[in-house]
Amino acid sequence: MDVTLRIKRFNPETDVKPHFEEYDVQVEPTERVLDALNWVKWHVDGTLTYRRSCAHGVCGSDAMRINGRNRLACKILMKDLGRKVTIEPLIGFKVEKDLLVDMEPFFAAYRSVKPYLIADDAPSARERLQSPEERHRFDDTTKCILCAACTSSCPITWTNEEYIGPAAIVNAHRFIYDSRDTGTADRLRIMNARSGVWRCRTVFNCTDACPRGIHVTEAIEQVKRTLLFEHESV
Repeated sequence: MDVTLRIKRFNPETDVKPHFEEYDVQVEPTERVLDALNWVKWHVDGTLTYRRSCAHGVCGSDAMRINGRNRLACKILMKDLGRKVTIEPLIGFKVEKDLLVDMEPFFAAYRSVKPYLIADDAPSARERLQSPEERHRFDDTTKCILCAACTSSCPITWTNEEYIGPAAIVNAHRFIYDSRDTGTADRLRIMNARSGVWRCRTVFNCTDACPRGIHVTEAIEQVKRTLLFEHESV
């Protein structure tokens, strides 16, 4: 299968602005975009820069724009993309080089929501138990792999650096509704801030972009409803 990869390139040491370069590659229909990128890097141009790690859709490191949509390069098959594939870095982030973007603002937002279990009671000899119903309430948002596909797809993040972003809200949701956690009030205060959930315009781009199938917009709306109906406690 002959395919042309149209890759957006940018080298801050030599380029004034980004530009596209094309590479003709032969791939199997069942190979992935990541396989095609690897072939270019290993056989044509070793300076091509992008992130990748597990190559199995678990680490989230190779999120990028593929034919105009945020996707994981290790999950999208070449047969589903046509004969010309345009590959660009995630938008909304500073491009360090080629497809590599600065993720530090993204992870700073993630850290700000306290994405860890907070338990005021002292550890006991047994586990902190919860019912299947209690677990079900936040089970969907435990799937996040921090790829930033949802955050980069959100039009609010493109123009507002203060907005905490969908991924941070998803990870706050995971603990806000955990029956074992005692940090809910603190996280809801963060969500209720000017840069929190109220910036969301319910566009659903984030839900469409999530490679793990998380109902991101629904999670954001659940946090909004909690703030509306339990505002006196936060």
